Amino acid sequence: MKKYKDRQYAVLGLGIFGSTVAKTLSKFNCEVIAVDTDIKCVDRMADIVTQAIQCDITDINQLRAAGIQDCDIAIVSMGSHLEESVMAIINLKELGVPYIVAKAKNKRYMQIFKELGANKVVRPEKEMGEMVAKSVLGKNIVDIVDLDHEYSVVEIPTPGAWVGKTLIELDLRKRYGINVIGIRGYLEDHMNVCPDPDYRIEAQDHIVIVSGSDEIGQLDFIE
Repeated sequence: MKKYKDRQYAVLGLGIFGSTVAKTLSKFNCEVIAVDTDIKCVDRMADIVTQAIQCDITDINQLRAAGIQDCDIAIVSMGSHLEESVMAIINLKELGVPYIVAKAKNKRYMQIFKELGANKVVRPEKEMGEMVAKSVLGKNIVDIVDLDHEYSVVEIPTPGAWVGKTLIELDLRKRYGINVIGIRGYLEDHMNVCPDPDYRIEAQDHIVIVSGSDEIGQLDFIE
């Protein structure tokens, strides 16, 4: 299996979602071909991605000329334009692109894209809405990322009662049903993954935990 830096990525459609995907992949030094029919969108990405190309996404010959058939992963990001997205997925399948991600604006589009052969279909607005709702469930939640429907990764500031205690002393799994997977120190960009059980938690630490959905609400009651 190729490492992510060895893969070629194609991003079809350079709106806010598509351009964000392309920029993020480029930050990780990935080879990205960014495609859109609008030359202004293409020009904005020209100095960021490997190649920024103006072409008709519904035209398989233009996609082939852009080298899309050589890509390992393609992201179809025109979620609100059904016909364009459908044609893009069909073209990508015919070109033999191994893995296709498609953006959908609703459940109907999602079903259509899956039936056409998209390997993964995302609904960013829905997913972001759910994430924001969960993040405001309690004042203690700094950030939250869903792993699946049952579990989430949650970042919380250190509750006062935890300061100066070790993970062994706190025994959080038994008391709250949560597992600590990392600790982020004050003003630190990096996270201490799998911290030492004997580490004494400091007041300005942020704790990163895996929590079941049923346990998220109780985080607000930890002082």
